Amino acid sequence: MMQKPPQAVDFALKETSPKIGAGSITGDKLSCTYDLVEQMQYLYVRVVKAKDLPAKDVTGSCDPYVEVKLGNYKGNTKHFEKKSNPEWNQVFAFSKERIQASVLEVFVKDKDVVIDDLIGRAMFDLNEVPKRVPPDSPLAPQWYRLEDRKGDKVKGELMLAVWMGTQADEAFPDAWHSDAATVGGDGVTHIRSKVYLSPKLWYVRVNIIEAQDLVPSDKSRFPEVFVKAILGNQALRTRTSLSKTINPMWNEDLMFVVADPFEEPLILSVEDRVGSNKDEVLGRCLIPLQMVQRRLDHKPVNSRWFNLEKHVIVDGEHKKEIKFASRIHLRICLEGGYHVLDESTHYSSDLRPTAKQLWKSSIGILEVGILSAHGLMPMKTKDGRGTTDAYCVAKYGQKWVRTRTIVDSFMPRWNEQYTWEVFDPCTVITIGVFDNGHVHGGGGGGGKDSRIGKVRIRLSTLEADRVYTHSYPLLVLHPSGVKKTGEVQLAVRFTCSSLINMLHMYSHPLLPKMHYIHPLSVIQLDSLRHQAMQIVSMRLSRAEPPLRKEIVEYMLDVDSHMWSMRRSKANFFRIMGVLSGLIAVGKWFDQICNWKNPLTSILIHILFIILVLYPELILPTVFLYLFLIGIWNFRWRARHPPHMDTRLSHADAAHPDELDEEFDTFPTSRSSDIVRMRYDRLRSIAGRVQTVIGDLATQGERFQSLLSWRDPRATTLFVTFCLIAALVLYVTPFQVIALLSGFYVLRHPRFRHKLPSVPLNFFRRLPARSDSML
Repeated sequence: MMQKPPQAVDFALKETSPKIGAGSITGDKLSCTYDLVEQMQYLYVRVVKAKDLPAKDVTGSCDPYVEVKLGNYKGNTKHFEKKSNPEWNQVFAFSKERIQASVLEVFVKDKDVVIDDLIGRAMFDLNEVPKRVPPDSPLAPQWYRLEDRKGDKVKGELMLAVWMGTQADEAFPDAWHSDAATVGGDGVTHIRSKVYLSPKLWYVRVNIIEAQDLVPSDKSRFPEVFVKAILGNQALRTRTSLSKTINPMWNEDLMFVVADPFEEPLILSVEDRVGSNKDEVLGRCLIPLQMVQRRLDHKPVNSRWFNLEKHVIVDGEHKKEIKFASRIHLRICLEGGYHVLDESTHYSSDLRPTAKQLWKSSIGILEVGILSAHGLMPMKTKDGRGTTDAYCVAKYGQKWVRTRTIVDSFMPRWNEQYTWEVFDPCTVITIGVFDNGHVHGGGGGGGKDSRIGKVRIRLSTLEADRVYTHSYPLLVLHPSGVKKTGEVQLAVRFTCSSLINMLHMYSHPLLPKMHYIHPLSVIQLDSLRHQAMQIVSMRLSRAEPPLRKEIVEYMLDVDSHMWSMRRSKANFFRIMGVLSGLIAVGKWFDQICNWKNPLTSILIHILFIILVLYPELILPTVFLYLFLIGIWNFRWRARHPPHMDTRLSHADAAHPDELDEEFDTFPTSRSSDIVRMRYDRLRSIAGRVQTVIGDLATQGERFQSLLSWRDPRATTLFVTFCLIAALVLYVTPFQVIALLSGFYVLRHPRFRHKLPSVPLNFFRRLPARSDSML
């Protein structure tokens, strides 16, 4: 094997030993279901409601709100106008690490224009606050009589619950956090943790068979009719019908991607090409997808005739419908037997078909603890200094998770744990780290969330039931080169529910059977994948808080199919790495033939004689040898998951101009001189590729010309040789032929000469069709 040099230590994976519950024998393991993260203690305060609050204003009304104060940290509920019995039901969480006070103060105040009046307060000694650990039931809130600043009872009561808990608490995701006390207003919704589900995607197959009784405006010419189909922002068209009549035929399939619930109808438009850039609409029909048949296998669906109308209802605008006799014949269905690819096939996290009826049972559980990050770079400037508001997004299958945003920290600690069902071990989970650009500016949409880096982990590389705790480098490629933007610490565990089922999965096809019974073309799949990615990013960006378009596209590797000189070089060297084993065997055999080590050559001769005399030993020997190699390599097996490799990606040695080309928009936005230079460079590379392909074609054509009589003398010689060879092989035992051939190939250098062999000379003289090339 060709050994590539190791990448820089700074870009390498590091094993860590976090204080998590999994694998520990002793210690305070507070929650067995939350054992892949470090326990973080929080003081929770649930403010439920108040009653009988006294009026403080001159108007005789009360505009109450609650202020929860612990040391320097203060959190406020919303205030109600003129209400003496308000209900808030709001939770506040104070990180125990940052608690410096020993008393919790809860104030009920009256909102005023100048200064807010105190209605009353409740005090709690932190030493007497109870602990609560899920799955215990939530702590029941109690009524507390309000006191004034002197400690005397005043009118009004407040219902509260105060307890100590961890991040495993159900109240944690929606709580106000003291860590984010500086975030106000709408920004709070943008920093909470959230679980999202990708929309359920379907392929829509529209088989356009024929149309009847079309009415073109110009009856003196033969109509050139095609069908245009529009679904959302996807538009496809058939070829122009070969039968240039008013009853055209196509029998052509058009494929679309659509997300459940179906929001837009399919619009079919039959059009006549009357001029070079002029199409006349002969009729339209609108088909709601809710009415369309769903199929789970390859059984044909029933075809239907639809009336074509001159006008249809579009965007709710009613237009007069003029019905006439024109019809279109369609076979339309929602394909439930395919898996709709919405991510790069190399990093697929889900391979199940759309229809839930076809899903197999799960084979295990994937648990990921997103612990922390450190060494993050400043991603933006605030008040004249660099800052980062980091959060993580993890995607596996249809489930996306987003951790809470840790405000203004280069060493954020999330300690959040998530679980996914696993249906196929040959899938990949992607975890990305991002900087939140909407913490202090609300959700205006002006800013973007910047990418800090991402990690991919293939489940099939993980041992079952083992906890992997590693610090992964976060690497991002910039036009100036590859940069490390920090490290993210994860704890990963893949638990297998049935080893037999999992091993059986390796014999199943990777994709659902419809992909093999009715395969889609590569061009179709590429176009449909792009559409699916657009639909997923649009739907998730409409959630609250939104998972923004730039995040979804980065996680789904939208641009992974774009041209890149760096990736092309990396793929070439990957191929060379694969072939390096064969090249090494070839060099070793050449040394045997040249008797570089006489003892080894003699042993190979003996082995060769044994295998020729006992041919039934050949296959057992081969498989035994592969078995021994596998057992030998077990000692050096990888003990950690794979991660981003800068050497393999050729990211650390990429030329700046190549990187600039990779980050160029499509179509290009660079100056004409740069584009000309890059085009010329591509032409020179393509010229070399063209020469290699031509040489391969030449060798193949020479084989064809052996019996084609293109060169009559060469074919005569070859045919004569074949006849003599057939006679000799018929009368001579095969083992004798094999022994003589083997001894000839392994002969000593003394019996060799450096000129090419006779068969090679003969082959190189054969004609090829390169003479006929222009």
